Amino acid sequence: MSMTSVASTLPPASHSTPPTYNCALGYLKACIIALVVAHHASLAYHPSAAPIPASLLSPIRWWQAYPVVDAHAAWAGVFATVNDIFFMALMFFVSGLFVWRSLTRKGAGGYMRDRLLRIGLPFIPVAIILAPLSYYPTYLQIPGHDGLGGFLYQWVRLGTWSAGPVWFLWVLLVFDLLAVCAYKIAPKWGPRLGRITRGASQRPAILFLCLVAVSALVYAPMTLAFGPFSWAAWGLFTFQKSRILLYFLFFVTGIAIGAWGLDRGLLAPTGKLARRWPLWVAAATVAFLAYAKVAAMVYSAPIPHTWHEAVLSGPILLYLLLFTVSCAASSCASLAVCLRFLAARSRVLDSLAANSYGIFLTHYPFVSWLGLALLGVFLPTFAKFLLVTAGSIALSWLAVIALRRIPALARII
Repeated sequence: MSMTSVASTLPPASHSTPPTYNCALGYLKACIIALVVAHHASLAYHPSAAPIPASLLSPIRWWQAYPVVDAHAAWAGVFATVNDIFFMALMFFVSGLFVWRSLTRKGAGGYMRDRLLRIGLPFIPVAIILAPLSYYPTYLQIPGHDGLGGFLYQWVRLGTWSAGPVWFLWVLLVFDLLAVCAYKIAPKWGPRLGRITRGASQRPAILFLCLVAVSALVYAPMTLAFGPFSWAAWGLFTFQKSRILLYFLFFVTGIAIGAWGLDRGLLAPTGKLARRWPLWVAAATVAFLAYAKVAAMVYSAPIPHTWHEAVLSGPILLYLLLFTVSCAASSCASLAVCLRFLAARSRVLDSLAANSYGIFLTHYPFVSWLGLALLGVFLPTFAKFLLVTAGSIALSWLAVIALRRIPALARII
């Protein structure tokens, strides 16, 4: 948002579900994808969305994050900020949960071939075709634009090729490759690491504190070095510099927990994480509010000129720590709620889960074009957000169901 694990671990819509299927985790993936769509829909109404530039070639290219800019609403900023803190880390965590089971079943070579088919292969057409289609509405908002020809002229001269949300796929593929290399060197590293998490069923707070501590160690130096919003880009391949190690940490944590078992440890349906979900939701709420308050102080203060100045700045260090606390707390709260309430089968959620990887791949053009269609429509911003979110989920859901009727595509999405 893994999204590929949705396709690999969930049954095709036309087949029966294996008895070992973990509903809560499958539905958690589906909920994350729905949240991804909602997040992208909200960006058209984000208070920080810069106006559409006079040209896509402008030096500052905020349009890559905000393809459509409609109106500004405070709720959209809060909603997007909450998501931004944790949902990508949670996507990598969920991706890791199923790695060890797949590795031991398929072997290193079989696992990597599967990843290349299900992650690498879809990345190329989605990045090359669907990404420009998603950003064409951006160009159409420029006064006096020259239509498709003008868009293509500017697009090929950008110097990089914005792949949109599917940057997640190539990063996940690299993480998978690293897991395979570690498996070849030390075939038992997953269960050994998983044993560290075995007490999480009764003591999830200890695992949470360890995750926060290590997260701060990998996130704070990267953010101080590169800033919180800097991205690296090489052609189709992009990633957020400050968070790449944080995402890898969550991925490895997912592998460890999944290697210990998908129905015990932290994931035990009767464990304390699931039973005490209200406390985790409360903790996530408090952590975010504290982070938001300190973030407002940091963003309003003068920017440090050196790394030494930043380290000595108490608010900045607190800001970095609270980010990791909020990220881990929101991830744990999401997992707790799903373990507690999504353990029973649902036909609608079954279908959403089975098609959620495809929804992730195809939703971005629907979000952009529906957002463009609602420009100038006299509706409250929240109503527009709901229409874009619901419409994008429904249209991409139907499109994926149709695409999966093609046998070759059904193997991938």
